[in-house]
Amino acid sequence: MSRHDAQRTSLAAYRWSVEVPTRFNDLDFNLHLNNVAVAQLYEEGRVRFNTDMRARYAVGRPRYLVARVAIDYVGEGAYPAPVTVALAPLRLGTTSWTAGLALFQAGVCIGLAESVMVFRGETGPAPLPDPLRTALGDFGLRP
Repeated sequence: MSRHDAQRTSLAAYRWSVEVPTRFNDLDFNLHLNNVAVAQLYEEGRVRFNTDMRARYAVGRPRYLVARVAIDYVGEGAYPAPVTVALAPLRLGTTSWTAGLALFQAGVCIGLAESVMVFRGETGPAPLPDPLRTALGDFGLRP
């Protein structure tokens, strides 16, 4: 029995994903994608999701502070195969939301991550605007 949620490890459960190339310098001594490269792949996915969401929805230009990142390594990643980064909002709070991310190679999940994003107003954390809350809701995991 896997310790990971089966829904989170299925690419078909995500409504949003992007393919990102791997690079030779992403490899560690064992010729696997190293931990720094994996963190950068998640970051690239987060940034592209937010860019895509701003282009599709009238959410303005939300500013976030990354409050927490947790990464679980599920399998080994390899070069030169590209990685598919998938993202779904897992929880929406008053001033923050939790992004659930997954990395896939050849359709197989190789990693899971969660990032807590705090919405930033002029003087600090602020409530998520309704248009942003609605837009994030459109990207939840499929059952």
